[in-house]
Amino acid sequence: MGQQFILPLHEVGIHDIDIVGGKNASLGEMLQNLTKLGIAIPGGFVITVAAYKAFVDHNQLDTVIRQKVGELVLDDIHSLQEVGESVRSFIENGDFPSSLVADITLAYNQLCELYGQEMVDVAVRSSATAEDLPDASFAGQQETFLNVSGVESLLLCIKKCFASLFTDRAISYRQSFGYDHFLVGLSVCIQKMVRSDLAASGVAFSIDTESGFKNAVIINGSLGLGEMVVQGAVSPDEFIVFKPTLEKGFPSIIEKKLGNKDKKMVYSSQPGERVTIVPVAESEQAQFCINESQILQLAKWVMQIETYYSSIKNHWCPMDVEWAVDGLTGGLFIVQARPETIHSRKQPTSITEYIIEDKKRHDKIIVEGIAVGDKIASGKVRMLHTLAKHEIQNFEFEAGSVLVTDMTDPDWEPIMKKASAIITNKGGRTCHAAIVARELGVPAIVGCGNATEILQAGQVITASCAEGEVGYVYDSAIPFHEEIYDLTSLPEIKTPVLMNVASPSKAFHFAHLPSKGIGLAREEFIINNYIQAHPLALMQHEQMNDADLTASIRHLIRGYESGERFFVEKLAQGVAKIAAAFYPNKVIVRFSDFKSNEYFNLLGGSYFEPHEENPMIGWRGASRYYSEKYQAAFGLECMAIKKVREQLGLDNVVVMVPFCRTPEELLQVYGVMEKYGLKRGENGLQVYVMAELPSNVLLADDFAKHIDGFSIGSNDLTQLTLGLDRDSALVSHLYNERNPAVKKMISMLITSAKKAGIVVGICGQGPSDFPDFSQFLVEEGIDTISVTPDAFFKTVKAIHQIESKM
Repeated sequence: MGQQFILPLHEVGIHDIDIVGGKNASLGEMLQNLTKLGIAIPGGFVITVAAYKAFVDHNQLDTVIRQKVGELVLDDIHSLQEVGESVRSFIENGDFPSSLVADITLAYNQLCELYGQEMVDVAVRSSATAEDLPDASFAGQQETFLNVSGVESLLLCIKKCFASLFTDRAISYRQSFGYDHFLVGLSVCIQKMVRSDLAASGVAFSIDTESGFKNAVIINGSLGLGEMVVQGAVSPDEFIVFKPTLEKGFPSIIEKKLGNKDKKMVYSSQPGERVTIVPVAESEQAQFCINESQILQLAKWVMQIETYYSSIKNHWCPMDVEWAVDGLTGGLFIVQARPETIHSRKQPTSITEYIIEDKKRHDKIIVEGIAVGDKIASGKVRMLHTLAKHEIQNFEFEAGSVLVTDMTDPDWEPIMKKASAIITNKGGRTCHAAIVARELGVPAIVGCGNATEILQAGQVITASCAEGEVGYVYDSAIPFHEEIYDLTSLPEIKTPVLMNVASPSKAFHFAHLPSKGIGLAREEFIINNYIQAHPLALMQHEQMNDADLTASIRHLIRGYESGERFFVEKLAQGVAKIAAAFYPNKVIVRFSDFKSNEYFNLLGGSYFEPHEENPMIGWRGASRYYSEKYQAAFGLECMAIKKVREQLGLDNVVVMVPFCRTPEELLQVYGVMEKYGLKRGENGLQVYVMAELPSNVLLADDFAKHIDGFSIGSNDLTQLTLGLDRDSALVSHLYNERNPAVKKMISMLITSAKKAGIVVGICGQGPSDFPDFSQFLVEEGIDTISVTPDAFFKTVKAIHQIESKM
């Protein structure tokens, strides 16, 4: 009798879901098949579904549970609560059969012997038979109890796990998905604790949870036990690892973001209390929770788990994994793994884009956080601070309101279903609020920090998750519309269409478009948004005797050893994310092309920038790079590119030199590049010149001897050919990229490039705006056309029409 109630964890597998539930079947499967690959998983034992049913039979609960659940009125929160509380009370007041107590005691004592502890500390987790199926996500439904020691405590927690099959939210989920409550059984896993209370823990996905991009591992982590990340009680650190180059042996961490880890869950020293939450010292908050070797080890394991599950299921199976580092041994462990259930069900044959119509909306931003999903919603703020279970029935929540809170509680799911959007102070992309929002298809902005202080009850706001990984809350209802693009309707064309992408945060979303690479990635966007400080200020701020500047920079560079390292790492990460999204296609990265007035506005910029009467044609582009005053800063850019290509393995990156007035100037730039480890032709490095000056066209034959390609910058080429300031409203009526003089310049350049046998493309605004301009380019024999993502579909269709007639 005993063996059917208790099983060692390593003896169960994926085919035992009916016996031990989804989580336990998954853990056992990994213990059997993945430990030989070096993946560490803590051992333990399982209390089977048969034991749960024996408990129900022993206490004659079957009839009363059926009768009580039969009284349920689904959309009535009061009814749901009343039914749930009654059923849980019946279970928690039940007694175990004596044989089951003996079996559990024996199994626990054997675990104590195995780990050499008198009362071994264990995690007690429930595992439902329907919980982790690929077609129904039941995240966060059943209970988990951490740091449980001794048989008496263990038995109590097992009963609470049994009862958790009938939490309000579990009942609600099963009814919503059409599961019979009595076809779902409950098993309990008793697993050796990993002492992550002394180190760090978190979750990881083998897919980007927002875009569905397949080639990334997303890791969220914080200090202490992992419940804080899952609950959304902290904003975790985030790391992204690129799979294809990791497989080639490169340490391909393409993004690191420091979270707000102000507290952690640890073991409690108080009698009767298993865990407690304590503040984290500021010095610890300023450091990443795991080091780079642990990030890479974890990413490799996540990929191996994904590969294994995909092989046994005979289809791609992205995974959602929980991990922990043991502070006593330093060892890394996987403690849970389940199939990801949102993006794995999607077949992206179309792309929906949300277009915001208010061009001045950025003046109305009042709160920012982490975007979950890619939708937009407006509504009135409904503030929710705390809400006990028994209060939910009396809480009036108008459908379509925006739920604003510190952090969500799993018991609030009946309310969350009514919200048009969810905004939280705390949490990260993998917290409870984010998971539920994705399932419901509701936009959520998490980790805002101070949303509950800034937003007012009844205030009309717009939550936008359609602008990259940052979610914006706007004051008032901002008008927007949807555009749906059918990928299956795109025609085949001969002229490659690339994209201009500035924001790394949008790169994974754009990766679904069938473009042939990136024709222009601007470093300025990354410097402005991710680095925010003048590179020379990062290097020399302590010499400026400006205490406020130094304090701001020290806060900015937390987690990095110096200002220089911060600049190099952040720029490398921004470039790498764009390069990864389109790998192995070419990604042309333009070196920084700020004007002096734009550099001036960066943190500390006023100490290093001159006042110029006309910055548009002043100290910009190539002339900065070899200047004694700036070349050390340009050196940081070179180091970042070198890291992306040679350390991270993203050798699809091509560099482009902007605003280069003469071939002699180009050679001076090459001298500085070589000084910092970048040499054209070495490790396959290609260099393009931005053809945006009349001198680039007139001297094209000379430039062509030293480069691998031209990219026409039609914006600057137009203003400098026609001799006008494109920012001046007084002459804006003359600005026209289709002017015969500009077209003649472009035609001359294409002819010169063809003669020299090098590539020539265009990355200006013209092709995006004017299909007839695209026609002219195709007829002239341009090699590539690069456009903004919103113009991709219409450009492809325009080119198809042109090529059909040629």
